[in-house]
Amino acid sequence: MSYRRTIKIVCGFAGGSAVLVVAAAAAEYQGCFGHTRAARWSLFNVLRAAQPAGNRTVESTGNAWDFNWDKRDLSALLTNGKKEVVSEDPSSEQDNGKPKATRNILLIRHSQYNLSGSGDHERILTPLGREQAEFTGQRLAALGLKYDIMVHSTMARATETANIISKYLPGVELVSCDLLREGAPIEPVPPVTHWKPDAVQYHEDGARIEAAFRRYIHRADPKQKEDSYEIIVCHANVIRYFVCRALQFPPEGWLRIGLNNGSITWLTVRPSGRVALRTLGDSGFMPPDKLTRT
Repeated sequence: MSYRRTIKIVCGFAGGSAVLVVAAAAAEYQGCFGHTRAARWSLFNVLRAAQPAGNRTVESTGNAWDFNWDKRDLSALLTNGKKEVVSEDPSSEQDNGKPKATRNILLIRHSQYNLSGSGDHERILTPLGREQAEFTGQRLAALGLKYDIMVHSTMARATETANIISKYLPGVELVSCDLLREGAPIEPVPPVTHWKPDAVQYHEDGARIEAAFRRYIHRADPKQKEDSYEIIVCHANVIRYFVCRALQFPPEGWLRIGLNNGSITWLTVRPSGRVALRTLGDSGFMPPDKLTRT
């Protein structure tokens, strides 16, 4: 097959832009008219890479989406050795066991706080941090959503942030939870040199933060009829770990994500178990001079 004919075939499969890809290998191919095996395979790989993904056979990586990640998938339940059949008829009593609503979970990172405090009780919000919380509260109110509850970490900076936000969301129940406290969820990959918790901290904090994930991140209960909007005010490490776990990404990658103080991360969990990340660390509602990550 001539070189020019090869170019035409590539264009037919992958579009005119494929010429740019093949050109990268042209010198090698033209210099190998002996049609050695190495030259033929080199061009073959370029042609294959130039084709649109939809034309390729995708090789399985073994990382298929687990629809039963929260152990609430009815199709995975077995009754007498057979899968339970759930009726699609809304009037059917069996349909009561099938989730219908979508859960929207808005994860808020606490605002800037006093890093020099000797203990949690002294690590309260700075004046800028309190201003950031005001912006976040205003933003949540402006979204016009019907919030069901706001849960917050019991650490001082998260509690204070939640209290300020709650001023803009009258009537929304405010609840505290120790599971949401800051910690070291899992040893990060790649490791960092500036932060080295002891192994026991990963062992203890990791179990607690995973327990928090299982408590708060899951599909709706079958009894829930309408979509819900829930706010969780906590910490960067907790939020980053939640995002990785919810999207079924390797949780060890949590430290590669950066979150501004007072930012909003929005997870959506469908009745089917599908999870979507609508926003990650949104802080565009704050003026640039008010943004921090401490």
